[in-house]
This record gives sequence, C-alpha cells and structure tokens, in this order.
Amino acid sequence: MDKNQEPGREDILKAAKRIQPSLNRTPILTCSFIDAVVGATVFFKCENFQKAGAFKSRGATNALLSYDSYDIKNGVATHSSGNHAAALARAAQLKHIPAYIVMPENSSKIKVEAVKGYGGKITFCKPTLVSREEKLNEVLNETNAFEIHPYNNYAVIAGQATAALELIEDLPGLDTIVSPVGGGGLLSGTALAAHYFSSTTKVIGAEPSGADDAYQSFYQKKFIPSINPDTVADGLRTSLGSLTFPIIRHLVSDIITVNDHATIEAMKMVWERMKIIIEPSSSVALAMVIKHKHRFAGQKIGIIISGGNVDLMHLPWL
Repeated sequence: MDKNQEPGREDILKAAKRIQPSLNRTPILTCSFIDAVVGATVFFKCENFQKAGAFKSRGATNALLSYDSYDIKNGVATHSSGNHAAALARAAQLKHIPAYIVMPENSSKIKVEAVKGYGGKITFCKPTLVSREEKLNEVLNETNAFEIHPYNNYAVIAGQATAALELIEDLPGLDTIVSPVGGGGLLSGTALAAHYFSSTTKVIGAEPSGADDAYQSFYQKKFIPSINPDTVADGLRTSLGSLTFPIIRHLVSDIITVNDHATIEAMKMVWERMKIIIEPSSSVALAMVIKHKHRFAGQKIGIIISGGNVDLMHLPWL
C-alpha cells in the first residue's frame, strides 16, 4: 500500500491477508442478558482474545510487515500507554528487531510487564502527550529506529480496519458498529471497513466524557486536543491524529460520550454475564449503547471489544 495515502478497499484486504498467519481471527460472542438490557441484538467482536490481548496487534503487525527491511533495520519505536506498545514489541520480536517503547510512568503495571515480556525496551516519561513526544524524539535520535505511531499511520489504520472487516464478513447486515475512540485508529479503520464492505452500516464512536476531545473535534469540525484527560479508560486518553480525524469526520455517523461510572458498570456486566475479561477502554462502547438504548432498539449491533489487558490487583470497582 501507499503509506502516504488513505487506505482503500484493496489495502484493507491485503492487510487482512498479510497479518493472517501471525494473528487470531477473533470470535464473535453474544449474551442474551445484554440483549434484553439493550433491547437489541448485540454481537461482540472479541479483540481481547487477540495476540497481545488487543486489536492493536492488527495495526502494529500490518505496519511492520508493510515496511521494507532497510527501513526497520535499526528497530522500531513508538510511544504508547500499553496495548500498542505490547503489540509493536511482539511484532518486532517476530521480525527479530528491537522495539523501543516510550510509556507514561502511570501506565498499567500489567501492560508494562507485557511489553517487557515481548522484549520491548522501555523508557518512561511524564503522562502528557508533550512529554511522550519529546522522549520519543530522544529515543529516535539515539537509536535511529523507525517510528511506528500508535494510530497516526495509514498502515496501522489499514490493519485496525481488519477487525471490522471480519465482523462484517461473519455478520452481514449489521445496522450499526460501535467502536471506542482514543487516538482514532480503530474508529477510523472501522469506518473505512464499513464504507467499503457494508455501506448501509452506520459507525458510531464511544468516548469517555472525561476525555472527550474526539466528540468536541467531531462537532466543532476542527481538531481539539486532549488536555488533562481524566478517565478510567487508560487507552482512550490520547488525542485524535491528523490522519484519523479526517476519516472520522467524513465517515463516522456520530460520537457519543459516557461517564466512568457507566463504563465500570458495563465492564462488570461483561465479566459477570459473559465470563470474559475486558478492560475499561473496551467497556465504554457497551456503556454508551446501554445509556442510549432507545436509539439502538431492535437493531443488529456490532461492538468491538478492543482489549482485555487489566491489572487484576487494581480493578476499577475495588
């Protein structure tokens, strides 16, 4: 694919083929209790069962496999609060090259351990976007590694689009697909997949009310950065990217926010009723659908569970 051009239909199909040997085609689960709560039929695309525990493996793996070996000969680098960090470290391990990861010092312990487990070389920074970017620039200058941004990269976006592609292939005729939104890689990829492969399916983003930069950007039709985000959904604290925002503006039907209390209750519901582990960033989507169930009544809804990397010693309801 052209790394400087928005992914097209063929780019998404090629990404799916490229990553298929290295990743899982994740299951789609249902829950009659949740269907009754929402008043709709809900299908969960379970990226918590993906390699490294999150959808991020799709984008990181596709990006790494898309670049020429010369480009990445000195390794790869990124900044990430956790899931992209682990995904990139794993993908680099498959290619036998180093991965240099800048992580906020308040990152989840379980995510830090996952990155170390895949051989990632971690540098910690203050939990601000400015600090992340400054520290990453230092690492890039020291190592000559190749940067693979967690979401502002078209090869990453094409990889993330494959989750919705699989959902659409397995369940034609969905009325709506709901994706959480932080940096926008998953939401923009989901929107592209629906646009090319299921044009009658609406795509809606779900965002924490304490980190609502995507909501503000969407409705003000201009980029609004995330400043001092305050949410339990640690994977959704980042700002939209210059590549993800235009796709979201053009192809996403709506972005709706939900508070942390509802997010935690939705997370508990999935743990208790579906018996699967999901992280707070994943439960934002279900929380939003429950909060606005009148809007989704009677529909066939796909919800992308983005990941399941949770520190079991620090659960949000304890």
